[in-house]
Amino acid sequence: MAKYGKAAAESVKRAVHREKRGTLKSGKGGKGGTVKSRKQAIAIGLSEARKKGAKVPRKKS
Repeated sequence: MAKYGKAAAESVKRAVHREKRGTLKSGKGGKGGTVKSRKQAIAIGLSEARKKGAKVPRKKS
């Protein structure tokens, strides 16, 4: 069974693309600063997908 849905993959793809272009920001409302790492971009993409209700597993605490 797939771990992530197609919508989640698209969200991550968009986030990584924005990170490469230098427009992806971290923090609430994008006030943190520009994202530099790929891992952080993926995490932001998954978080956005989660908010939209895509099939993404819960964060491990």
